[in-house]
Amino acid sequence: MPLSNTLARVDADLAAGRVPMARQRLRGLVASFPYDLTLRRRLAEVYRLYGDAAEAGRWMYLEEDRDADETAAFEARYGSPGWRMKALAWRGPEALAATAVAEERLVAVRTACAEELGHPVDWDDPESYEEEGERYEVPAAPLSIGEILVGIGCVVGFLAFMTVWVLGVISLFG
Repeated sequence: MPLSNTLARVDADLAAGRVPMARQRLRGLVASFPYDLTLRRRLAEVYRLYGDAAEAGRWMYLEEDRDADETAAFEARYGSPGWRMKALAWRGPEALAATAVAEERLVAVRTACAEELGHPVDWDDPESYEEEGERYEVPAAPLSIGEILVGIGCVVGFLAFMTVWVLGVISLFG
């Protein structure tokens, strides 16, 4: 679907109060057109409707007129340069940025990430900016008593269902 059609649908979604649908469409557009700062700005506006300063800051990060509080919220949520690189969803060289400010900010994030990791990183190679241990899940905390009781209840319920089912089959054919 052409960009203009999707943007018209975004406008219609927002007018009808379908903010989650508008957000989803804009996220798809930003993924397809990562260099279009206008799309990023529109997505930031949608996140402002949710009151999510960190996400608004994420999508306004490359803009000259970004809000300092939103930027701080973004940087706090995505605490390392590697996480920021992922969050910005940029592809290709910084030279593709529409403005000098955007290019400068992209270079700054990539440079900070390379310095932190101790090796060159590339926007097109997410593995190059993946942080140590990031691929592995954090071990789960021990189960609480409530979680154990829920698990036992599920097992008992399943066994009761199977008992009734088996007795029904036996009575049907027995």
